[in-house]
Amino acid sequence: MTFKYNNVYINDTATITGPYESKGPLSKYFDKSYDDLYFNTKTWEQAEIKLIEESIDILLNKLEITKFDVDVLISGDLLNQIVATNYAASSLGIPLIGIYSACATSTLGLIIASNMIEAKQVKNAITVTSSHNNAAEKQFRYPIEYGGPKRKTTTFTTTGGASAYLSSNKKGIKVESATLGTVVDLGITDVYHMGAVMAPAAAKTIYDHLRETKREIGYYDLILTGDLGRYGKDILKEYMLNEYSIELKNYDDCGSMIYDIENQFVYAGASGPACAPLVTYGYVFDKMYKKDIRRVLLVATGALMNTTMVNTKNTIPAIAHAISLEVVE
Repeated sequence: MTFKYNNVYINDTATITGPYESKGPLSKYFDKSYDDLYFNTKTWEQAEIKLIEESIDILLNKLEITKFDVDVLISGDLLNQIVATNYAASSLGIPLIGIYSACATSTLGLIIASNMIEAKQVKNAITVTSSHNNAAEKQFRYPIEYGGPKRKTTTFTTTGGASAYLSSNKKGIKVESATLGTVVDLGITDVYHMGAVMAPAAAKTIYDHLRETKREIGYYDLILTGDLGRYGKDILKEYMLNEYSIELKNYDDCGSMIYDIENQFVYAGASGPACAPLVTYGYVFDKMYKKDIRRVLLVATGALMNTTMVNTKNTIPAIAHAISLEVVE
């Protein structure tokens, strides 16, 4: 399902990261970074709450508004029952829509906000998502203290928080259209190969978006997936060609961009809900503001699993949501 928008814009964004991201090739594009993964808190989970709170604080300061000027907060994270979102929202006092779409949460939030603004249900919205490497490892795999070996196809959860302010004010980056993804399950059970799990979902969403908008792949200056990593990125290109006869051009993956994969110990690259918005709101928006690129299709990808299903050897379904972003003329 694809939505078309006439009057929705991302007016500004804010990004905050941990030490791994601050040492990567895109570090200069982030608003703030910490050297300590605790962020001056006592636990990984409290650190993730702080990621959300601080990214929103930075965003509000940029906009020179207060939380009382915001109609709705749309947020999600990886932790059980999206607790980082819930605790952060309790201190903010903004009406909350809590969402979960794994690592595709950022684009789902943008779609919901865009629909509400286009329908004039709200005047503005803040969307935010977060992930924390150590908190995610503790929940989905093993605590890092365990020191277990991992396969080279494993992705490394990004530590970061990213927020965006959307309204009908014609400023910033236009949200031109969006396509909701369909859950795809090809029977993969390998929790250490998320790129393979999510690539088919990304392919279907890209195909559906092009078909429903009646566009060719060359319409976009850049097609950007969320966090497939170096191996999933190659799988997507091959799958698109074999399944849909579409050759991906001007394509990259946020999980392959945010780290120096060859020199940082991050396996196949980045993952996590914060991965796609950190790269997009930082590096990609900088390129768009400079008009080096004008049309971007962001396709955030998510593996819809939990520890119980993985431990019982169930297959892993995935989803991808796409949002079309354009330079304001």
